[in-house]
Amino acid sequence: MNLKPRNNSWKRNLYIVWFGCFLTGAGFSLIMPFLPLYVEELGITDHESLNLWTGVAFSITFLFSAIAAPFWGKLSDRKGRKLMLLRSALGMAIVMVLIGFAQNIWQLLILRALLGVLGGFVPNANALIATQVPVKKSGWALGTLSTGAVSGALIGPLIGGILADLYGLRPVFFITAAVLFICFIVTLFFVSENFTPVSKKDALSTQQVFSSLKNKRLVICLFFTTMIIQVATGSVTPILTLYIRDLAGSISNLAFISGVIASVPGIAALISAPRFGKLGDRIGPDKVLIFTLGLSIFMLIPMALVSNYWELGALRFLLGAVNAAMLPAVQTLILYNITPAIAGRIFSYNQALRDVGNVTGPLMGAFVAANYGFRAVFYFTAAVVFFNLIYLFIFCFSLFIK
Repeated sequence: MNLKPRNNSWKRNLYIVWFGCFLTGAGFSLIMPFLPLYVEELGITDHESLNLWTGVAFSITFLFSAIAAPFWGKLSDRKGRKLMLLRSALGMAIVMVLIGFAQNIWQLLILRALLGVLGGFVPNANALIATQVPVKKSGWALGTLSTGAVSGALIGPLIGGILADLYGLRPVFFITAAVLFICFIVTLFFVSENFTPVSKKDALSTQQVFSSLKNKRLVICLFFTTMIIQVATGSVTPILTLYIRDLAGSISNLAFISGVIASVPGIAALISAPRFGKLGDRIGPDKVLIFTLGLSIFMLIPMALVSNYWELGALRFLLGAVNAAMLPAVQTLILYNITPAIAGRIFSYNQALRDVGNVTGPLMGAFVAANYGFRAVFYFTAAVVFFNLIYLFIFCFSLFIK
């Protein structure tokens, strides 16, 4: 049984868990700028092999996170979400230390896979807050919470690059581990949860979980919408720098410009997510989701038609602001259709589909670019989002009938 904290203690939990998500996002992204260099240091020097192994090392974490998420979600509904937050933060801290001692590419891959298995801080944070926040403030709360990991992911690469230049590659893993351990300590002492553990025999089966949903078809649609959102976000990642180079020609500060244009969606998300969350609380998250999905299509298509990188940057800023509304709207709609007893499991399923999107999006973008060119990636991504929009209308139309 999960009881909501009295008074406004959920607000304190929200801000503390936001800080934990920020530290987790920063910890994960600290190593991103130099992951190819670390793979090279482990003995992979051939250019094609370096690209391949870097891609595998990056993706394997999301793949194993998707596999493990349902197990951790089931355990969180039995043992409590705070325990899962502690397990995730401490487990990732230990694995980061071990990655710093890796001696070959296979050790790195195994440890990156283990990092995915032990992850899950953000979905458990969502489940914790979702079960405590008043329903009328759920859009704002989940929108605010989503900015935590985004903020950390934005600042992480900058700090990681500076630290790598100052101290070398391996020490950054130890620093990242320290950041994650701080996340563990903050969660341990400052997050509160009133939770009565459920015995294994009394825990709901997967069939019972889905049977208890108020609108099973809608929730499953929302799972796949989460995946499509991540596919659309990640499809541009492999080709962004090369596309900017095509637009800009020969420029000396390509890396800087690419970094700025890569970061602007996150900056826009920080600004817009809580505001869209409040709007969803006022007019309904279903309307916000449909509006932003449709609007994103009309921002993706012009990206294929731009003639300079500043136009691309401006469109990516607008797209980031729109995208920031989507996942909180999805999570709020899921919250409307579940009970606290199954929140951990359902949010973990949603996270699993999000991780699948994180893996398949870049692969899709790379494949389309290799066969049809950079601009085709934006058309193809817009088509995927459009298909998802139509799917929601056709198969979940009852959602929009008030």
